[in-house]
Amino acid sequence: MLAWILGIILFALGICISVALHEAGHMGAAKMFGMRVRRYFVGFGPTIWSFRRGDTEYGLKAIPAGGFCDIAGMTALDEVTPEEAPRAMWRYATWKRFVVMVAGSVTHFIVGFVILYLMAVTMGLPNLSFDVNTVRPEVGTVNDCVVDKGATSSDGCESGAAAPAKDAGLRPGDVVQSVDGTPTPTWEDMVGKVEGLSGPAEFVVRRGSETLTLTVDVAQVTGADGGKAGAIGVSVALPPAMNTYGALDAFGGAASFTGDMFVGVWNGLLAFPEKIPKVIEAIGGGERDPETPVSVVGASIIGGDAVERGLWVMFLLLLATLNFFIGVFNLLPLLPLDGGHIAVLFYEKIRDWLRSLRGKPAGGPVDYSKLSAVTMVFVLIGGAVVLLTVTADIVNPIRIPQ
Repeated sequence: MLAWILGIILFALGICISVALHEAGHMGAAKMFGMRVRRYFVGFGPTIWSFRRGDTEYGLKAIPAGGFCDIAGMTALDEVTPEEAPRAMWRYATWKRFVVMVAGSVTHFIVGFVILYLMAVTMGLPNLSFDVNTVRPEVGTVNDCVVDKGATSSDGCESGAAAPAKDAGLRPGDVVQSVDGTPTPTWEDMVGKVEGLSGPAEFVVRRGSETLTLTVDVAQVTGADGGKAGAIGVSVALPPAMNTYGALDAFGGAASFTGDMFVGVWNGLLAFPEKIPKVIEAIGGGERDPETPVSVVGASIIGGDAVERGLWVMFLLLLATLNFFIGVFNLLPLLPLDGGHIAVLFYEKIRDWLRSLRGKPAGGPVDYSKLSAVTMVFVLIGGAVVLLTVTADIVNPIRIPQ
């Protein structure tokens, strides 16, 4: 129980640090361009401690839930003092404002990549291409006999039981290139061919630098469907479940894994709406689908389970995934997300370009008050989704099996 609670605290702390770094990304970019940053605080609520350096007040709030960065003139509706006006954000070039707005998500991507890199050079990264059916047909073990589907050779081999692979001279490490003239590029291809055979069959195998032709007397066993199927008594040489790296090639490994995770995050976002009904069902007592969305509460519970069971790889992957998800989600072109502000920037740029083609002056900053209705709709929908996921994570959370 203590390890579980510690895991929840560690994961929640990781999320808070990530969000605080997100806001630090905005602040760093804004200061780089000379914009006026009024405040940068970690947490929310009453101020515990703060200090001022230059134009910016830095501090710590009582509720350790992320943080915020207050940039003067983020929109034209933001009131600024005469002293702040020359350095108001909306006065700066579009590309500079774009960099400031995107910096928060970029920070999440950097944090996620750093987590993956550190995993790569220490414990390794999961082999995402691991699939017993698509690996090459390399023999892992040669059994003393063939057995019916669902049994194992360790159950004992009767005297005189068929041992086709062993009798034919197949060895661990042999790669089966063809069976009875049919190429077998994958283990699944080889098994499929063998299951349809009975009696002597020609196996072409690669053993080191040699290519050998062996005659294997394929035996018949009881298959999964109760019928008969061919078998030779071998098992596949499985690739490592984890890929390990050195300090240099870990950059490439982490980058490749990051790309795979981005694809997964994007597919998860696309499937997000269709998962909401299942969240509602889970609240009503239905079985919780592990593929349904989770809130920070749910993610922390999973993190606690991972620590309690010693699954640090899962813990760190979940934290990296959450960073990628927050980064991508925050770039959606919807207000009040950063992506919504970026969309407004590009709208202003395109609008002013079109106006210049007609000999008209720039149209000025967008009036955000006209977008308040759309913003409120998204806030209400987003709030409802958060409420649903938090409720589901409290009454019917996703748990890691014992």
